[in-house]
Amino acid sequence: MDNKALISQIQTWARELGFSQIGVTGVDLSSAEPGLLSWLANGFHGDMAYMSAHGLKRARPAELVPGTVSVLTARMDYLPRSISQSSPSKANTDWTDVELQRLQHTNEAIVSIYARGRDYHKVMRSRLQKLSERIAQQITPLGYRVFTDSAPVLEAELAQRSGQGWRGKHTLVLNREAGSMFFLGEIYLNIDLPPTQETSSHCGSCQACIDICPTQAIVAPYKLDARRCISYLTIEHAGSIPIEFRPLIGNRIYGCDDCQLVCPWNKFAKRSTLPDFDERDGLNGQQLLLLFAWTENDFMQHTEGSPIRRIGHERWLRNIAVALGNAKHCANTDETQKIDEALNQRFQHVSDLIKEHIEWALQQTVQIKSSI
Repeated sequence: MDNKALISQIQTWARELGFSQIGVTGVDLSSAEPGLLSWLANGFHGDMAYMSAHGLKRARPAELVPGTVSVLTARMDYLPRSISQSSPSKANTDWTDVELQRLQHTNEAIVSIYARGRDYHKVMRSRLQKLSERIAQQITPLGYRVFTDSAPVLEAELAQRSGQGWRGKHTLVLNREAGSMFFLGEIYLNIDLPPTQETSSHCGSCQACIDICPTQAIVAPYKLDARRCISYLTIEHAGSIPIEFRPLIGNRIYGCDDCQLVCPWNKFAKRSTLPDFDERDGLNGQQLLLLFAWTENDFMQHTEGSPIRRIGHERWLRNIAVALGNAKHCANTDETQKIDEALNQRFQHVSDLIKEHIEWALQQTVQIKSSI
């Protein structure tokens, strides 16, 4: 089987496994190295030490996996099949508007869309492995290694070079037919495959993602300071959330989708064909007070197989405490009393980290009352 026929066959296998698109690129990412080094030098990676731990291996596939000649990239749509098509009261309102409106329901906990279903690491990795095994049946011997956000890999750069899309000003990969609501994975291969064609950028003068970012984490087009990003603060960051960002987090308890929700290209976002990414009961549309009452056992049970589990119960409670403090800005007297009761009840049996955020949340009542 020649390379052209092999690529066509791989595309067929990939679709059967739930992937939306595959691409191929080479291993020379040297032109991306200065940008990576500058980003790290500015400290934009925050506490994510793993971003710098492997040096430039992240931009050198053949050093990370010796013998790598080509990289096969895969894209998998993750928009849940059940996500709201439109608002009941507004027939022309699409799912992005519905999601943005939920931010105004301050007692409701907002979990990033990608995390409402099964852990994508598990879904993508197993299917990339199956795809690799099918390729290996055609080419023997085949050297390969699969990655799903699990090693020092410049996945967005590889995706762009292999034609999966272009880098948006929020730094995520955008596709004209699918927006940005998809996961990326890679297979490092020891065979030389013809690269797929890159696509051009289609952001133009639009900067909706920059304008909407609550914490101004997109410090310039195509440049993100993770230390300011709500996704980083609620997921990757293990310590105290800086006070200046707490009011801006609102009711987001795990991640943030704002920059994607306002992107015009996401009107083309595709719903996943896989049930794995369906929204789980208990993780979407829940009240903050209900989730704050979860014991560690409750947390482990409800997040089994979910990407949320990786942050642990402590960060979960930290995030919700901040959201409860913010909810009090729009709460009536009875609601405020219930929030304070829940915060005080938790205070006696949690770590110093959580206590600090509970104290901040309790103080929000004083600040509001003193301003009246």
